[in-house]
Amino acid sequence: MGTAASPFLNPIADKLEGVGSKPTAAVSSRRATHRRNSLAAQVGSYALGAAVLLVYVHTGTISMAIPSAFFLCGVALIGLFAALSETYFNDHFEDHHLTVFQVAGHVAIQLGFVLAAPEIGYAFLNVLFLIFGVASLQMTPRHAAIAWTLTAAGVASVFLFTQSPIGMPVATTTERLAAALCLVLTIGQCAFIGLYGDALRKKLYRRSSELREAYNRIEELAELDELTGSFNRRCIMRMLHEETSRAHRSRLPCSIALIDLDWFKRINDSYGHPAGDEVLRTFAITVFANIRNFDHFGRFGGEEFLLVLPDTSHDTAALILDRLRAIVADLDWSAFSPDMRVTVSAGVATLKPDETPDTFLARADGALYEAKARGRNRVANA
Repeated sequence: MGTAASPFLNPIADKLEGVGSKPTAAVSSRRATHRRNSLAAQVGSYALGAAVLLVYVHTGTISMAIPSAFFLCGVALIGLFAALSETYFNDHFEDHHLTVFQVAGHVAIQLGFVLAAPEIGYAFLNVLFLIFGVASLQMTPRHAAIAWTLTAAGVASVFLFTQSPIGMPVATTTERLAAALCLVLTIGQCAFIGLYGDALRKKLYRRSSELREAYNRIEELAELDELTGSFNRRCIMRMLHEETSRAHRSRLPCSIALIDLDWFKRINDSYGHPAGDEVLRTFAITVFANIRNFDHFGRFGGEEFLLVLPDTSHDTAALILDRLRAIVADLDWSAFSPDMRVTVSAGVATLKPDETPDTFLARADGALYEAKARGRNRVANA
């Protein structure tokens, strides 16, 4: 027999909307909708239970007063929680469904009718399992302990301090039918709870995966330069420190290059900042297309970029940078302006034993300064 076999709550929403924090108006409205749906389902459940009790009325086992009172008690309890919900009183609590209080109320109704109609007491007692099955979707360990203690005390009182002959009448075919309906409906609603819980777990898993992907995307965006798509200064400096440490541990060579677009201010002044942005993007794409997959390339600042070349000797690094310089110089920049020409200068340095990243970078910067002093569009070695 079903009496309270509907979800008291929506755990998904609670987890994702920040239980314990003051809800926004939108969250409060959404929670109220969840509560309305839950309470409406509970009314239907009590109506179903009362309908099953009518079978026992038909057999003469109980009077008409039992199903009528049963339904009215259930509706009165649900009405109380509906009134609290509609005034948003529930939002003052961490568990906005007031699950423990609902459990206590529903259990009290079941035990009350065990005493009122002990001849069919099993029909009310088996619903206790259903009530706890539904409530377990939301209850914390503390809530569960409180609810179990109260229920245990009530059940013990019924069995130990009363002489009510709790029964399960099966003398007639109709009574056997009513007994079967009670058990089948309770088992069916328990199965529904299991399916509902499984659906919640799957939804939580999907939402967790979505949140994880979003977090990874945020981390990725936090490491990238918005304009060029290369690593930003913070990220490329971290990579410089990591590769420097790795090179010291493995005693493998590591080289870096500071690359600067020549006369970039003139490009901005002559062709405008939008054209300058396109030049930076085109340059970054060109570098990405012509470096190895284990090299690291990032925007160091303005028109200056840092290229970290792990496991790369000084001669190899110089060749790589001279090739990049030639590729950039040979690009057709006329799409931005018929007379535009873009070149780069670079300073290359190779890590020395026990050298710090800052000293390493300073030597590359000095080499870049030398390349500019010697006329630009060239690579200088530290």
